[in-house]
Amino acid sequence: MIPFISIGLISYYTIYSILTNKIQSGIQSNLKQVELSLEGTISNLNHVSQQLAFEGSVGKKLDQLLSSTDSQPYERVKMKSNLKDELSLITFTNPSIGLTLYYFQNDHSYDLENSGVKNSFSPEKLPLLAQYSGISYYGPHVSNNSFDNQYVLSALRKVELPNRDDVYVYIETGFHLTQSILNNDQTGVKNSHIFLDNDGRIAYSELPNTYAMDTTFPGIENGKSSGAQNGFYWFRQESNQGWSIVSVIPKADYNKEMNRWFVQILLFSLVFLGMSLFLAWLLWKMVYRPLSGFNKEIKLMAQNRIESGIAKTRIPEFDYLLDQFRQMKEQIWELFAEVEQKEKRRVDLEVEKLLYQINPHFLMNTLDTVHWLAVMNGQNEIDRLVTSLNKLLHYNLGKLGQASTIQEEIEALRQYLILQQIRYDFQFDVQIHVDEEVLKMPIPRFILQPLVENSLYHGLSDDGFIRVEVKLTQTINISIHDNGSGMSEEIIQNLLNNSEVENRKVGMGIGMNYVKRMIDSQYGERAKLEINSVVGKGTSILLSLPLSEVEPNHD
Repeated sequence: MIPFISIGLISYYTIYSILTNKIQSGIQSNLKQVELSLEGTISNLNHVSQQLAFEGSVGKKLDQLLSSTDSQPYERVKMKSNLKDELSLITFTNPSIGLTLYYFQNDHSYDLENSGVKNSFSPEKLPLLAQYSGISYYGPHVSNNSFDNQYVLSALRKVELPNRDDVYVYIETGFHLTQSILNNDQTGVKNSHIFLDNDGRIAYSELPNTYAMDTTFPGIENGKSSGAQNGFYWFRQESNQGWSIVSVIPKADYNKEMNRWFVQILLFSLVFLGMSLFLAWLLWKMVYRPLSGFNKEIKLMAQNRIESGIAKTRIPEFDYLLDQFRQMKEQIWELFAEVEQKEKRRVDLEVEKLLYQINPHFLMNTLDTVHWLAVMNGQNEIDRLVTSLNKLLHYNLGKLGQASTIQEEIEALRQYLILQQIRYDFQFDVQIHVDEEVLKMPIPRFILQPLVENSLYHGLSDDGFIRVEVKLTQTINISIHDNGSGMSEEIIQNLLNNSEVENRKVGMGIGMNYVKRMIDSQYGERAKLEINSVVGKGTSILLSLPLSEVEPNHD
């Protein structure tokens, strides 16, 4: 659209300039022709008036006629007849000459006219056009010929008779001459003419309502040759004698041709715009929409989603590419699934490896404790110790699979606590509360022991206590509280994120990181493990597990 609009604007201003120059050049050329024609007419009036003045033969005969007041009437009639014949000859040989007569200014009379004269004839009332060299030019004005109402130009020249100073020759242009000059318009637009005298005064106006006669033409003061005013454009042509002719054109007529061209360009633009929109629709249908389909498939792939339906573009090339892309996407997801499965198996193997790891120091120290107890105590204590150890080792090393139940976890925890109390002669209060409805629910093996072992490991005193609670809501909620020395945040993060198994003196070496990895492997983000601890006051561990995620296996 930008190139189209740019070309349209450039074309509009270019053609506007061309049409404007064409119209203005035509108007100026027409004005020049009118001005030359009128100058020729005025020159012809001057030439004929010279023949009728005193220097000419007719003027001398007129002087003789006016001087022969004492002559016989017959003589005067004959002289007057000869003078009329000579006047008729002059006007006949000059077809551009109309009414001709001699005007006597003192008594406002006339004589020797070649045609009838209107009663309203008065040269003083005629619109003066120019005046120089003793000749006054008038018009255009309505002819004073009784048989003509056309517009004419006229000249009034003093005859310069020796005996009389009030005799003038009055000459008009011929029939239709001035009107034909004004109507000789070749510009193709409707224009009107205004004649200005040497001072810029309107001597003649074809638009008297807008440009009244005997007023100064507006805009002439600065010597402009063209301008715009009152809804008109005007163009002026000045003659060599100082008078001017102005062509006035309505703006609507002046812009008519340009408006017609503009309508044509607008129609062409609408057709071109329609074609552009049609091509844009084709491009959208054949290119943009298929590419949008590719973009949608790529976004679905990035969002781990697979579109069930298969959209068709009905364009063979794009449908082929879409099919290839979908096949590639399915292969990628298969590879992702395979990698994910392998990673899960690797994690399971690591967890299984951890399950069957037993701290050698724990076994050695426990057996050493059994030895010294056998020496120092009776067999009842030894029996109790060995029984608990056997149960714990059976739970730990027995081929029971990875899954267990909460009841089995609680029993193993009790045996572990018995061993720790006997081993260190360390008395502490352990409170275990379990809801009956969760006893048979499945749970990963060795989840509780590392959590309780953490309480023993971090500063539990003789008067300390550990409270274990297992409750059922929408999840299995396990909480372990102690009143030990507590832990800093740095120690908590180390417990949760340290992948190395610690060989601790207090237990079997299965740490908190194992619990975190196990629940991540089994439950993902659906399980939560939180440790809240205050140094010097104790630690709280909260474990939330979803229901029915693993199935227990029994011997």
